[in-house]
Amino acid sequence: MKKVLVTLSILVLVLAMAGISMAGSVPTPTDPPAGVKMISAADAKSQINNIKTFDMRKALNFGKGHLPGATSVPYKWTKKGHPSQRTGTFDEAKLPADKSEKILFHSDGPNGWKSYYASKKAAEMGYKNVYWMREGFSTWQEKGYTVEH
Repeated sequence: MKKVLVTLSILVLVLAMAGISMAGSVPTPTDPPAGVKMISAADAKSQINNIKTFDMRKALNFGKGHLPGATSVPYKWTKKGHPSQRTGTFDEAKLPADKSEKILFHSDGPNGWKSYYASKKAAEMGYKNVYWMREGFSTWQEKGYTVEH
């Protein structure tokens, strides 16, 4: 009996750990949040001088490289769990005062939910020209686009 309980305990632990690692790799939606326009890395590159870019990754990752002219605004999770049900926060004061200005949010890539939630929040705050680069920094870098350090 004791051996069965130990085996079951190990199985439950392994399954729980697998669930945790899988939760971090859940892709973001293929459609942007309401009031947000999705933009490709190529389109973002062509507009980089005419759009305020906000990098939602951790400051450490921003320091390793970021889109030209981007502002670091790390998104911090306040509720963990499945990515589609998480909540978080960022320094909204870093957003422009002019709510008609073009703003772009990005994070790591298609599995980076931080920019999805940040762009959603900006649209809810009344920003009219909100863009979300779902492809994220990973695609920007893979394409060989300019990166600042």
